Amino acid sequence: METKNQKKVQKSRGISAALVIFGCAIIAVCFFWFVCGNPAGFDEKGAPLPGNFFATMFKGGFVVPIILTLLCTVIALSIERAFAFAKMKGKKNQTKFVQDVKVKLAEGDIRGAREMCDKQQGTVANILNAGLIRYEDVEKIEGLNNDAKAAIIQKEIEEATALEMPSMQQNLPVIAVISTLGTLFGLFGTVLGMIRAFSALGQEGAPDPLALSTAISEALINTATGIATGAMAIIFYNYFAAKVEDITNAVDEIGFAIGQTYTTKHLNK
Repeated sequence: METKNQKKVQKSRGISAALVIFGCAIIAVCFFWFVCGNPAGFDEKGAPLPGNFFATMFKGGFVVPIILTLLCTVIALSIERAFAFAKMKGKKNQTKFVQDVKVKLAEGDIRGAREMCDKQQGTVANILNAGLIRYEDVEKIEGLNNDAKAAIIQKEIEEATALEMPSMQQNLPVIAVISTLGTLFGLFGTVLGMIRAFSALGQEGAPDPLALSTAISEALINTATGIATGAMAIIFYNYFAAKVEDITNAVDEIGFAIGQTYTTKHLNK
């Protein structure tokens, strides 16, 4: 039978990555055409005015809005994950909460530990509360030895953790993929720009300075934005992956404390 905490987890859903990507694509395209492509940023020959970064970015070609979409997606999903992990952490400091609960468990105060979970909320509190509910249930079961009952409690904690895990890892795989795609699209744009640059140099007579500068701009802009997008995605992914690991470590610590409490309390039974 599912606990209330498990049902609560199943109903919890974050922002869809597909919707975020679609929205970011619209923003990126509009930014590319209406801001970067603003005619005021170019001279009569179509070259970007000196110092106008957005106009220079426009010369990066069609790859730029793709990379901007990836960049906006990383930022949007990272903000979403930041709010999500702030909620998962609970109302108080997670480390202090774990230590306080361990004190309650050492004292054998299961009811007090559950009350702390209700006040704390968050992922660790939900998982712990599910284990404590099962703790109280198995004490009423007859015909099982202490090891079997402790295994039931541990299994409940593992199931609650498995139900929480998708919420913790949501959208992180997308950020991980973008860390690679951003760099690859940057290199792709660089190759296209260099092809145009060599084409301009290969024309008969003096090379067209405008075509040559446009091609070089495309190569450099795509390289810069692609590397920046990939680097940002890697940083945010590793940061949130560490957050997930902190939560799982806290759950493991609490799970061990619950098992130890049950074994100590029923040692002579």
